[in-house]
Amino acid sequence: MEKSIRLRPVNLGPLGTTVRQGANGIVYLSSPHPLASYPRAITERLAHWANVAPDRVLLGERGPDGEWRELRFGEAWRRVCRIAQGLLDRGLSVDRPVVILSEGGIEHALLGFAAMHVGIPYAPISPAYSLVSTDFGKLKFALELLNPGLVFAADGMRFARAIAEVLPPETELVVAQNPPRGRAATGFSELERDVTTPVAAKHAAVGPDTIAKFLFTSGSTGMPKAVITTQRMLCSNQQMILQTLPFLGDAPPKFVEWAPWHHVAAGNQQFGLAVYNGGSYYIDDGKPMPGLIEKTVRNLRDIAPTFYFNVPKGYEELLPYLRRDRGLRENFFSNLKAMLYAGAGMSQHVWQGLDEVARETSGERILIMTGLGSTETAPSATFGHWETGQSGVVGIPVAGVEIKLVPNGGKLEARFRGPSITPGYWRQQEITRAAFDEEGFYKMGDALKFADPADPQKGLIFDGRVSEDFKMATATWVDVGGLRMRLILKGAPLVQDVVITGHDRDYVGALIFPVMSECRELCTGLAKDAPAAQVLGHPAVCRHFQKVLVDLAAEESGSSRRIARALLLEAPPSIDAGEITDKGSINQRAVLGCRAALVEELYSESPGSRVLIALQTSQAH
Repeated sequence: MEKSIRLRPVNLGPLGTTVRQGANGIVYLSSPHPLASYPRAITERLAHWANVAPDRVLLGERGPDGEWRELRFGEAWRRVCRIAQGLLDRGLSVDRPVVILSEGGIEHALLGFAAMHVGIPYAPISPAYSLVSTDFGKLKFALELLNPGLVFAADGMRFARAIAEVLPPETELVVAQNPPRGRAATGFSELERDVTTPVAAKHAAVGPDTIAKFLFTSGSTGMPKAVITTQRMLCSNQQMILQTLPFLGDAPPKFVEWAPWHHVAAGNQQFGLAVYNGGSYYIDDGKPMPGLIEKTVRNLRDIAPTFYFNVPKGYEELLPYLRRDRGLRENFFSNLKAMLYAGAGMSQHVWQGLDEVARETSGERILIMTGLGSTETAPSATFGHWETGQSGVVGIPVAGVEIKLVPNGGKLEARFRGPSITPGYWRQQEITRAAFDEEGFYKMGDALKFADPADPQKGLIFDGRVSEDFKMATATWVDVGGLRMRLILKGAPLVQDVVITGHDRDYVGALIFPVMSECRELCTGLAKDAPAAQVLGHPAVCRHFQKVLVDLAAEESGSSRRIARALLLEAPPSIDAGEITDKGSINQRAVLGCRAALVEELYSESPGSRVLIALQTSQAH
């Protein structure tokens, strides 16, 4: 019965992968389809659509009154040119770029495109560096690295604390509203100037290697890195995606998305798709969490997307609303060509739920797909742009990108080369050199495997990180090494070692190898030879570890830095099973594999009494 329900017709690019065997088990993959020509600068597409469809909505966002505030292509182009003049008047350059502290919005878009139009890089910074951080360490590092000549915050008062602590007094601050007290600030409208000849001259000098923006990585292992993003990267990757998903160019696409613009998926790819293909991008002011998902639902009742992007957690939160709200799902699926997820793996039950509600609503199946990429790859390097029938297939190389699969620790480490790959990290030459191999392939750190080893044409599957760090279901990176060490230190002397859990989960957990001799010291009245289960279940031991976890969680903010649940392991790590090396170090991957049942117990909806709970799951977010 289900096979008779057809896939909604959608224009997809051709399939095919060229496979070449190298030495030492290395495999090279590429697309047999050549990459077509692409613009030298992304604002050429903005100018094109301003001429072809000046009254079409480019960008929409909710205003203070709750109504949609819309920016059309013609107006956007005129204002971009005027703001570009204002930036040139200030003498901004690659050595004095623009920094944006606030989230995506109309002013954010105008300022970013104005800077890029005349060869001035800009850097959208994670708002969390200003609004969540207590020491502003990452923000301070980013500003010292970039030395910006202008910093923009849409709402000055909202960012006042960070501005006062970090922004040098000589750096110009621009705000759209609410300038912070005690600090000189320029109104956003003051950036616009009458356009003079230098704007066209500076734009003519912009080429494929001109730096368009700096995008900071998450900084899961120390301070963030500023990824150099060139015009070539932006434009070639947009053309790669268009050849993979030609339906984006058949009719103006429409997007409704919450994902932040300081991330490459939204800031480069998704909003870029609207500009490149003459589409409309509506900013969803919601998020996939209680209290904010309702805003997403409201926005999707208003706007019917043609291509929908979200992280797996976002789809999981949206799914119950789609199931019970017929008006919502009818609007959502009315014009939808495909759904894209990225940032983490999607649980198969979420995949199946989306498929079921689509079939019930429209009588058709809607393509669900993912790909693989990173900030350094602009981002899209692969796409699974066919009916894979399962979650996790990241697909095949897009046109113009080569993949090199290198055997590494029992996995195939993925490396990438092509016009959409970054030249490196800004003012961090040693890190740049380490990021590329001898053939110029970028070493992403992800592992891939063939969906069918006998048939490479069936695509690749994400196989985890070569390193230990992982992403949660919210697409947030977890610094495994740092979190592990904090728990060991906090739990000393009762903690021998720790394995961090949470890959594609909603919260972080821990498997703790305790020091049994120290634990026994807490067990008053218990026999000295009592079995491990009794020792670890003793109230005094449980209270001790409970306090360690609660205290550790209280010291941190953010779901990736707080351990919500933990299990004390009765059996020590096994050297035979590869859980521990002969040098005494824990093999995280092996422990997780050997003790998969315990991980499932840790994340059970009804956890047993031996699961220590430091945070309720709602707090863990």
